[in-house]
Amino acid sequence: MIQRFIQLTAAAFVLGAPLSPVWAADAQPVPAVAAASAPSPAVAVAVAASAALPAAAASAPDAATLDGRVQDIKSDVIKLNRDLLVLEEELLFPANTQVALFVSMDVGKMFELDSVQIRLDDKMVSSYLYTPLEVAALHRGGVQRIYLGNLKVGEHELVAYFTGKGPHDRDYKRGATVKFDKSTDAKYIELRIKDSEAKLQPEFDVKVWQ
Repeated sequence: MIQRFIQLTAAAFVLGAPLSPVWAADAQPVPAVAAASAPSPAVAVAVAASAALPAAAASAPDAATLDGRVQDIKSDVIKLNRDLLVLEEELLFPANTQVALFVSMDVGKMFELDSVQIRLDDKMVSSYLYTPLEVAALHRGGVQRIYLGNLKVGEHELVAYFTGKGPHDRDYKRGATVKFDKSTDAKYIELRIKDSEAKLQPEFDVKVWQ
């Protein structure tokens, strides 16, 4: 009988099976193997990935909200800069002394503008050299503010000199003169370049806006 018990016990250890409760009643319980309680690497990765998904999904709306706030701040800064510029002009150039000069082109195919010089009361106040892109913008109907300044109330004289290329690629320099009265209101003056189909040459004039 004892020999049979020894054989069964040896077979149980070889096969890795636990001892029968009948024969191991007085034995201490064997603790579970630690490796059996720990998750496998694959399981750990899956758990970590599943935990990361909600965090990533939550971060996407946060990023969109942050981007929207940044765009709103940029828009507010642009508006603030514009308001500050208007306020600065009102402070530096009040309406009762303000005079503004503009350059425009009506067709202008007979003249390729190179530069403009402005004299007010025999004093040079502005000189501008144009790039091809700026000339193209004027051809498309753009208007350039070439001068903004202050003048006292009374009579003044404006002389504008235009230089560039005329018909047959000839150097062209022409002037336009106008006398005007400055009142207590702001004064706006437009320097216009036009084509004269009858004369087949460019014309330059000055229009004082009331």
